[in-house]
Amino acid sequence: MTDQRLNVVSGLQLWQWRNRATQSAIAHNVPVVEVDWLLQEIAGLDRLALRLESFKDWSEISLSLSLDELDQLWQRRLSDCLPVQYIAGVTPWRNFKLTVSSSVLIPRPETECLIDLAVAAVANSEAPQLQQGHWVDLGTGSGAIALGLADAFPQATIYAVDYSREALAIAKQNARDLGLFERIRFYQGRWWEPLNLLKGQVSGMISNPPYIPSNVVPTLQPEVVNHEPHLALDGGTDGLDAIRHLIDVAPSYLQPGGIWLIEMMAGQAEAVKTLLQQQGSYENIQIHTDLAGIERFALAYIQS
Repeated sequence: MTDQRLNVVSGLQLWQWRNRATQSAIAHNVPVVEVDWLLQEIAGLDRLALRLESFKDWSEISLSLSLDELDQLWQRRLSDCLPVQYIAGVTPWRNFKLTVSSSVLIPRPETECLIDLAVAAVANSEAPQLQQGHWVDLGTGSGAIALGLADAFPQATIYAVDYSREALAIAKQNARDLGLFERIRFYQGRWWEPLNLLKGQVSGMISNPPYIPSNVVPTLQPEVVNHEPHLALDGGTDGLDAIRHLIDVAPSYLQPGGIWLIEMMAGQAEAVKTLLQQQGSYENIQIHTDLAGIERFALAYIQS
């Protein structure tokens, strides 16, 4: 029997596992929807088959891992708060399905707004050629933002930078899987450091930097604090260390009229706006809210 055959189960077996997993989710106060989302990814079941439980009568269902492995990982979801995205190894983001691991932050739905804001910023600028230039994703992690930029600006060259080699490996894999690898250049390093050759030439910079104050990180949900990379979370004493750096250094890289756009934590908008104003190189500074109405994004243009 091959390893692949070991991952084939009957519909009845999977139905029984789903029932057990659902009951354990309720007992551990874990959202029950996670069970079905996991089965969609691991077993390729669709929502209708799950809702009607029609898969119960299927003779064979192929899983991407064995039922024992699935059960062990589910037990870790319950006991160790292992995020379900890390169990499945994928997460949806915009129109993509991204590979994720504990080496990268799980891309959040609100971060999708960064791409829409970038597209709107180009449309509202006096320099429409921005969409054809160099765009930079600093702290790329899974590569989500870089991939979103490559999709939104097909004539642009995208540069994805991360300090973590493990994260860059995931980002490259996602770019290959989505057919966008040739459009993105990957660099290992701290923020702008690998991009010296682009000084004064960058059309736009987008970043979802670490912005959580150091003393707040240990108080986050256990799914986050125990499993997601702290390098992508900890923003220093006030949470603004990385943002300050991006504000200070970006003007030497962005071209006149270039776009500066970041995600930040709730409650940081006024501080970020003040820092941008004090730096002296930015104009048309804007604060935008996410879908929940939280001031989540800061956008500015380099003075022309």
